Amino acid sequence: MALAAIQTIAVIGAGNVGRGIAHATALGGYRTVLEDILPANLRNAEMDIRVLVDDSVARGEVSRSQADAALARIEYASTIEDAVRQAEFVIEAVPDEIESKLEIFSLLDRISRPNTILASSTFSLRITDITDVTHCASRCVGMRFTQPVYAMRVLQVVRARETEDAVLAAAIEVGRRLGKQVEVVKET
Repeated sequence: MALAAIQTIAVIGAGNVGRGIAHATALGGYRTVLEDILPANLRNAEMDIRVLVDDSVARGEVSRSQADAALARIEYASTIEDAVRQAEFVIEAVPDEIESKLEIFSLLDRISRPNTILASSTFSLRITDITDVTHCASRCVGMRFTQPVYAMRVLQVVRARETEDAVLAAAIEVGRRLGKQVEVVKET
């Protein structure tokens, strides 16, 4: 599989995990599109991300100019379609309810660009169970971010049954660029 260079990451779900991931991807240098169907969640996420970025500056982790550049890389979308339009990598971060995840992955399978990598942040569900509704299981992977995302250094990348080597390598590279210590685990 030929994968495009990852420049844009879409994050589906603007809850605590989703906004933490969006904060990390923007600081990691990625154009980031954070999606949520609830406008209030997007407004709250934008405020929280600004606070997180300002805290990163106060702790000396990034300069003000790096923080401003990160904030400029974040966009907000109210539909999954708008969020994934230009994304090479999508991270789903909605609550661990199988029906929601199946619906989202089924939609992502239909609307994502060819070769877009699809990741789920699930801790309690099997990636294979989620990706069975797609025609692109080889492009799917798990990325387990622990909370709070900005403070926790470990990221588990979960290789599902059909995850291709190139997809796994891309997820590992994204994790490292986010400043995470990446642990690769097999799905159990």
